[in-house]
Amino acid sequence: MLLKKIAPNAFYNSAARFDPPKCDEDTRVEVISEIMDWIGDWEGPKRLLCMTGAAGAGKSALQQTVAERCADSGILGCAIFFSSQDPTRNNLSHIVPTIAFQLGQHDTTLQDCIRKAIEKDPPIFTRTIRTQMDTLVVRPFKQLQANPGFDARSFPHAVLIDGLDECAGEERQAELLSTIKHCLLDNNLPFRIFVTSRPEWAIRSALNSETRGYLHPLAYHIQLSDNYDATDDIRRYLWRRLQDIGSQSYDPRARSKSWPTVEDIEKLVIAASGQFVFAATVVKYVLERRSSPVDRLQTVVNWTPEEGQLARPFEALDVLYASILSAAKESYEAVDTHRGRNFLLLLRAHQINSEVRVGTGWDGHDFDEILNLEGTAHEVLVSDLHSLVVYPRASFSLMHFYHKSFSEFMDSETRSKNLFIPEIQVKAYISETVVQEFNRFSSEPSSTCATSRSMSNGNAVIALALYSDEGNLLSGQQILALAHNGGWKKLDQLVQEGRILASLESSQFLAMIFVIMRRLKNELNEPGLADALKPYYNKWRGARLDQ
Repeated sequence: MLLKKIAPNAFYNSAARFDPPKCDEDTRVEVISEIMDWIGDWEGPKRLLCMTGAAGAGKSALQQTVAERCADSGILGCAIFFSSQDPTRNNLSHIVPTIAFQLGQHDTTLQDCIRKAIEKDPPIFTRTIRTQMDTLVVRPFKQLQANPGFDARSFPHAVLIDGLDECAGEERQAELLSTIKHCLLDNNLPFRIFVTSRPEWAIRSALNSETRGYLHPLAYHIQLSDNYDATDDIRRYLWRRLQDIGSQSYDPRARSKSWPTVEDIEKLVIAASGQFVFAATVVKYVLERRSSPVDRLQTVVNWTPEEGQLARPFEALDVLYASILSAAKESYEAVDTHRGRNFLLLLRAHQINSEVRVGTGWDGHDFDEILNLEGTAHEVLVSDLHSLVVYPRASFSLMHFYHKSFSEFMDSETRSKNLFIPEIQVKAYISETVVQEFNRFSSEPSSTCATSRSMSNGNAVIALALYSDEGNLLSGQQILALAHNGGWKKLDQLVQEGRILASLESSQFLAMIFVIMRRLKNELNEPGLADALKPYYNKWRGARLDQ
C-alpha cells in the first residue's frame, strides 16, 4: 500500500531525472566540503541545514552531488527532489510516504513498523502531513530505537530535500518546514536534514533573525549567492566543458588549442554574474551536434536582441525568468491594496532607477516617494523575486540583480515578450505621477498644503526634469497643468525649500524650465504663461551661478 503512494520520480537516482545537474570536478569544492562536514558531524547542535540562493545559483547541482556522495558513503537516509513541472513531485501529497519508504529500505524492523502503522490506520494518507510524518516516520523510528541492539550511528542519517520553492503554494512550503521542525527536530531523531530553496517567503520568514523566525535558532543557514563567489568555478566549468565539446567536434577550429579564446571565456564569466545556470545554458546551446560549436559560441558571445534575430541562445534561461516574473506579478496584483498598480511597470521603474540610467539613482525609499507610494513599497515589490533581485539592507539601498542576464531580459522585448515594458513608458509614468502630485500641491492654499516629502526635498522636481528628458517628453496638457493655480510661484517655493539649485542635477532642471518656456510660447500659444515664468527662470539661473 505504501508503494502506491510514493513519488519515485523524486528519488535522487530516478530515471525521470536522467542526467540531473551536478557539480563538475574541482568546482564548488569549498561549499561541498562544508555541507559534507556538517552532515558527518554527529555532535553538531544544529540538525537542520537550509541553503538558500538565487535561481540558477547551482543549489540542485549541489544537492545532487551531496546525495551521490552520501549514497556512496552509505549515509543517505532519503532524498526528495521537488519539481514544479512534475505533478507527482510538485506538492506534498507523496512527500511523507516517499520519505518513509526510503527510510524503511535501510532496516527491515523499521519497514515492518511502518507497515503495521498503515494497517492500523488505512486512511493515514488522507491526513495532514504532520500527522503522516508522526505516524509513518516518528513513531516507527522510535520503536526501532527502543530495540536493545539498535545503533543510531549505523543508520543512514542524511535526509535531503531539494527545491522547496518548487512545491506549489507558499502555505504548503511553510507546512513542510513546520512539520520538519515539530516532528523530526523536536523529537530529537538522529537525522541531519539538508533543505535547499530559493529565498522565497516560506523559508525566508522561517529563518529571519529580525522577526525571530521559528527556524532561525535551530537551523544552520548557508546563503549560497551571498557567501560563495562561484566566479572561478564557472570559469573552470566553461573551459572544461567547451574544450570537451571542441575535442569531439568535426570542425577543426573547435579542435584547435586556441579555442575557446580567453576573451570569450571572460565575457561569459562576467555575463554569468556568479550564477551557474547561465554557464549551463551556454554549454547546452553550444553542444548542439548539428552545427559548429565555434559558430554557436560566437552567436552567444555576440548576441544582441535585434528585431528579426532567429538565434535564441538564452531561451531556456528566459523561460525561467518569465515563469518567476509572471508568478510574482500575479501574486502582487492579487492583493487588494495593490489594485490598479502595474507590477511590471513599477519593477521596471526601480530597475532603471537602480541602474542609474537617467541621471541619478535614488534610494529605494526615496524613489517610492517619488512614485507616490508608501516608503516600503519597493520591498513588497520584490518580495516574490528574491531569487533574482534583492534590496540589500543598507542606509542607501539600490536594487541588486543576482543575474546580469535578468536585467538584460527586462530590457529586451525579444526575450521578455509580453512582460516587456518600454523605457519610454516608465518615463511617461513618472512624469505624469510628479505632475499630478504637483497639481495637488499647487491647487491647495499654502497654509493648508501638506507637501509630500519628495516634493519638499526637491526629489520629485528633479525626477521630472530627468524623466521628461528636460521637458521634451511632457505633453502640452502637462505643461499647462504645471502653470495653473499659481504653479510658478509654488515651484519657486519648492526650489527654495528643496535646494534644487545646489544639486548635481540643477542644470537639467534649468534646461527643463527653458524648454517649457519655449514650448509655451511657440507650441502652445501661451506667451503670457511663458513671460510669467521667465523672471523665475532668471532668478534660479542667477542663484545657481552664485552657488
